[in-house]
Formats: sequence, structure tokens, C-alpha cells
Amino acid sequence: MLTRLRAAALVFALVAPAQAFAWGGMGHRIVGQAAMQALPAEMPGFMRSKQAVEAVGELSREPDRSKASGKTHDTNRDAAHFIDLDDNARVFGGPLVSELPPTRAEYEKLMQAIGQDSWKAGYLPYAIVDQAQQLAKDFAHWRAETYAIAHEKDRKRVAWMKADRARREAQILSTIGYMSHYVGDGAQPLHTTLHYNGWGPFPNPNGYTQAKVHADFEGALVVTTTTTDLIRPKMAEPSVCEGDLMVCVGTWLAASTAQTIPFYEMEKAGGLKPADPRGVAFAQARLAVGASELRDLILWSWKASDTLAVGWTPVPLTDILSGKTPAYPYLYGID
Repeated sequence: MLTRLRAAALVFALVAPAQAFAWGGMGHRIVGQAAMQALPAEMPGFMRSKQAVEAVGELSREPDRSKASGKTHDTNRDAAHFIDLDDNARVFGGPLVSELPPTRAEYEKLMQAIGQDSWKAGYLPYAIVDQAQQLAKDFAHWRAETYAIAHEKDRKRVAWMKADRARREAQILSTIGYMSHYVGDGAQPLHTTLHYNGWGPFPNPNGYTQAKVHADFEGALVVTTTTTDLIRPKMAEPSVCEGDLMVCVGTWLAASTAQTIPFYEMEKAGGLKPADPRGVAFAQARLAVGASELRDLILWSWKASDTLAVGWTPVPLTDILSGKTPAYPYLYGID
């Protein structure tokens, strides 16, 4: 069976266009807004403001809005939106998504070993982890400047750091917006499977649809039935990754692709027909999963910022927060 799946996957990779789908704008907006609204009170106040929630919701759509910018741009970025897993949560029958290496260079070697590449297979886990690590660095700089502003006596230095912290806050919201998009994609099972728009040229003993069902599910269905307020109560309790983040994200994506067959069973039973509550419930459950994961990744990034260095040349954040090292020279830059 695995050999047949691998052969079919190879044919599919050669004849099928790259995935170009995502949650519609409303779905991505909802994931970003719900996650931001669910942040705990100990997070910085600017992140819990109405303006920040709205900004992240809008920025969550940006990776789709930037498409069709040009061949170089699109070829490099389009594969960040998906990862094509087989029925055993393996990438094109190769490595398990929960056991991917930490870098795309290593991932590319694994894919080339089975006659594929990471642009055909997708590299969604790397897009998510990349943004989470960037957010941790953003948080580290924000924390350093917040501490330094309260302890610096030179007015000019304080003025510069306040302005720079404002720039950092805008950067934080942008980073979260981009991460929100990729996390939202990962919560949509059809972004994590070879069966991403109809079952495709694979063994199909259960007679699942070959129709192009992807866009109808995540677009029109969501925009006509779902709001952020409906998703918030469906979110899970916080659960922050305690180990290797790539493993945590890969394990989460494996759980997402496990919803592929339930999706096709739901569709086969008529769940995507207008006004059928089963399709609505499925979409809302997946949006809640995405919002929960985004919130948890934001919390992971906040915690991970403890271990990072800031400024140039880099100095440990802990040295600044302990008062051991003055922040301004490193934040402004020692060339």
C-alpha cells in the first residue's frame, strides 16, 4: 500500500499544480483575532488592545495578498503555505512530519533522496517555526527597551528607545500576523495532505469525492457562518511546547492531517451542502484549533525570549534585565 501511495504521489507531484489555496480572508482574520483576544493578562498591554487585535487580523491575510508579485517572489514563497503528507503523515512517503530536521537545507536533502524537493512537497512547518523564532527575538528587544527606558537617565537616549520600541511593537504585530497565516493554513487539513482538493489519483476504496472542494469549504462557508465571537469559546486551554519546537509543530500538523479522512467522510455525507451544520461545525472546529495554536506559539515565543541576545553586537537579554549591562549602546548599535 505504501509503495502504491508513493507512486501515486510522484505522479500527482508531476501533473498537479502547486497548491494555491488557503482559508479565505475571513478565516485568516478570525484566527488572528481570536488568538490575540485569548492572550493572558501578563502579556504586554499593547498586544491586548483593540487596535492590536484588529491589526493582527488584517496582517494575517498578508501572505495571500502578496501573491502574484512576480515569478521569483511566488516560487520562493508559495510552498510555505502547505505540506503534502500521505496517509501515514509522511512527506510524499518520505520523512515523518513529526521528525523533520531543524533546517530547510537538511529537509531538502531528505526530499531529494526520494526524488522530490521541498518546493513540491511544501515547507509549512519551517514557515511556522521561522516566524515563532523571529517573534521571540522581537520580544527580547521589546523587553530590553522597556527595561532600559525605565532605568536610563539620558533624555535623548530615552527618546530614541521609546521611538524604537514603537517600531518594535509594529514589528511584533507584523510577525504575529504572518505566523497567524501559516498556523491558520496548518489547521486546515487540506493544507497538510496529498488529497488537498479532491481525493486525487490514489487508492480510493471509500469513494471520496474528486470534486474541487477546497475553496468552497474554507471560503464561502466560513464567511457566511462564522465570526470571531463564535470561535473564542471553542478554543482549547493553553498548552505551550516544552520541547523542540519543530517536533511540536510537526506533531500538531500530523494531528491536522489526521482530519483529512473525517473531512472527506463529512463531505460524502453531504456536510458541505448549503445550510448543513456538519460542514459549519467542522470549519469552526479547525479555526478554533488554529487560533489555539497561534496563541500557544505567541506564549512560546515570549518564554523563549528569556534565552536570547539582543542588539548589535549581541548581548544576553538577561544581562540587561539584571542591570549588569547598559542596554542603549547595544540597542542603538556598536559598529
